[in-house]
Amino acid sequence: MNYTRMVIEKEAPEEYGYDRIRYNLSESSIADQKLSDLGLSLPDLTLFYGEHRGDKELRALIAAQDKGISADDVLVTAGAAGALFIISTSLLSASDHLVVIRPNYATNIETPRAIGCAISFVDLAFKDGFAIDVARIEAAMQPNTRLISVTCPHNPTGTMMSEAALDALVTLAESRNCHLLVDETYRDLSYGRRLPSAASLSPRAISVSSLSKAFGIPGIRIGWLITRDPDLQEKFLAAKEQIGICGSVIDEGIARGMLQRRDAFLATLLPEMTKRRDIVQAWIDGEPLVDWVRPEGGVVGFPRLNVDPDFDLDRFYVNLLENHGTYVGPGHWFEMPKRFFRVGFGWPTEAELRGGLDAISAAVRE
Repeated sequence: MNYTRMVIEKEAPEEYGYDRIRYNLSESSIADQKLSDLGLSLPDLTLFYGEHRGDKELRALIAAQDKGISADDVLVTAGAAGALFIISTSLLSASDHLVVIRPNYATNIETPRAIGCAISFVDLAFKDGFAIDVARIEAAMQPNTRLISVTCPHNPTGTMMSEAALDALVTLAESRNCHLLVDETYRDLSYGRRLPSAASLSPRAISVSSLSKAFGIPGIRIGWLITRDPDLQEKFLAAKEQIGICGSVIDEGIARGMLQRRDAFLATLLPEMTKRRDIVQAWIDGEPLVDWVRPEGGVVGFPRLNVDPDFDLDRFYVNLLENHGTYVGPGHWFEMPKRFFRVGFGWPTEAELRGGLDAISAAVRE
């Protein structure tokens, strides 16, 4: 493994210093929650080794979200990042091939790079609404393709594929005897339609999600992967056991309490996030120097600056942060041109969101 630090992590706000940022629009989750916000308290837990697959009741709560999924199909991991690491290191080697869409959440790209496998990127385009083209994915496949990797709702654009496209990807993976990985971290934050979990559709599909983004509790490091292939599940479990044996019983206890409140939490959250998305849309509608593809899920979008080719983008980002106290995720975090940037509308307060958007309008004109 040839590890290299991810740019998005080197330049993360926690590395830069939250105290230096006034309007933090770089976060990709809802606001961080406290135990008291959720009405949770820590029970008097015995701090033993937990179940290696994850707490049985927690896995049952996860499985209950989709027909055809059982608790035995679920492996609890250290966040979605832990799940993605396990999947890549279990399925890919230096002699294998991966097809992955780009832009993407960095771990979906950097762990396969560290493994040294061959990678074919299928780049999503603004002019196409960042839509996934299944035909292009199929054209990129090779005889040694072991994995197709997509995200839905997509990070960083917030776009969603159709159910027909998801079905076509599942069929493609089955016909080519490879696996389909769908990073579904934002699935609970879908505005309107909510796709079925990919793992519920085929043993060839693997779903990944977590409580970090949609539930605002990244500090407990709880994610999961789902596969209906028992042999593959056993392989993933072996990887988890060699990395850390089991998860934290404290973290899993909090996660269990969160998912027991899931429906009520989302019923309050989704209307508020819809309002936030509308705030960004109204700003873009009145800002000729910025446009975006309207997100259909999640709490991030990927706007584009409509500026001249000689516009100094590096100076723009420095000015935006140093003089306006506003932090966004520049395009290079996602191997995209710097005139794109990720804006998170779920983490800041409404006032901070509006202040940050106004700052972008000011900085792009200076």
